[in-house]
Amino acid sequence: MALILITVMVILAAGPTWSSPSIIQMRPEKKTLLAADDLYCSSWRFTVETNDAGAWTRVPVRCVDFVKEYITGDLYASELEAVTTNAAEYARAIRISGDGRDAWVFDIDETLLSNVPYYAVNGFGSKIFDEPSFNEWVELAEAPAIAPGLRLYNELQELGFTIFLLTGRGEYQRHATERNLMYAGFSNWGKLILRGKSDEGTLASVFKSEKRKEIEDAGYIIHGSSGDQWSDLMGFAVARRSYKLPNPLYYIA
Repeated sequence: MALILITVMVILAAGPTWSSPSIIQMRPEKKTLLAADDLYCSSWRFTVETNDAGAWTRVPVRCVDFVKEYITGDLYASELEAVTTNAAEYARAIRISGDGRDAWVFDIDETLLSNVPYYAVNGFGSKIFDEPSFNEWVELAEAPAIAPGLRLYNELQELGFTIFLLTGRGEYQRHATERNLMYAGFSNWGKLILRGKSDEGTLASVFKSEKRKEIEDAGYIIHGSSGDQWSDLMGFAVARRSYKLPNPLYYIA
């Protein structure tokens, strides 16, 4: 018993002399700050995807590197894959009528075509949107296909869906948009809907709702809708199932 007591006392006495620094003290200050930024930016991106961030105009300065790493890395690609896989599984379970009236609506930018090459030289969303420079990019018709989107697009056509493309791009960009889509591997869509003169100034959520209503009024059933903005999917005349793709680069109301 006495031996046990002595052993405990030795351990207790030795304890305060240990020179084990805390975890925070072991980290270089810069790494600690980077970890804090990553945590903040990951949470910020979550609020964007859940539509809790409100009407934001640009990526926070402290999150530019985070967004760059995300949008050019494996996580973004994996999340695109996950969303489109879920959409494909849903589509396969639908009993297609065969009359051509079963429809799926796609947004274009960051849904079928990627503008990451444009944003890579324009601050990865850290700058206020510059419409003239983006329009110049659109005219180049060089946006690559988003691979999971192209795969879903092709499978939906094979299943018998009629594809509607509904974009906020202007009617004056029709030729460049069609050219880019075809270069990227998309073809045989049912209709490409762009903003006309009368649609200028209309919120995206309203414009896209109105166009979906026109599709329904023409006798189509919109089984599914895919878009990277909540304004692509919300409003009225909504699809039976909507699929939100990730996009922390910009927000459209």
